[in-house]
Amino acid sequence: MRLSSLLLIASMALSACSTGIPVQVGPDGKPLPKVYRLNDRQQGTVQFRMLDSVNSLRQARGVAPLALNAELNAAAATHARDMSVQNRPWLFGSDGSSPIDRVVRSGYQGSFVGQNIRETYETELVTLAAWMEDEGARTVLLDPRAQDMGFAFFQEKNGKIWWSLVTGRRATAFAPGS
Repeated sequence: MRLSSLLLIASMALSACSTGIPVQVGPDGKPLPKVYRLNDRQQGTVQFRMLDSVNSLRQARGVAPLALNAELNAAAATHARDMSVQNRPWLFGSDGSSPIDRVVRSGYQGSFVGQNIRETYETELVTLAAWMEDEGARTVLLDPRAQDMGFAFFQEKNGKIWWSLVTGRRATAFAPGS
């Protein structure tokens, strides 16, 4: 009696947690992934969420925080869209441009430090976690030389998202006689 009462209470508690939306499963019996939908109005929100997350990781490693930079955002946005056009995640543009070329074209007054890219259907935070698992991408995120960050995405109609993150170092003013 006591066990059945506990089971009844547990099942009621669990049913209260249910959203009422049935989970779609694939032929393998596993839940199908849900498409993470974004729109252009969310660009700023997504950028600041990524900046805050990257800076939390940098702080945990004793590295100075990054600042979001409009020119680097533009370079990242251009490349995210261009990767979609090319239908491949790679660092070079369809016009042969390198990440350095795109940073210069954007008008950034500093130097290119690094770039991470990704093609996925997942959120920016899942993308960040994947970058942290990859040694090269993690190095870009935690590079102490970086001071600024640009981050952007382009989402195709089918839900595929092209992510691009660019880091840079501000130009330092040259003082005569130093």
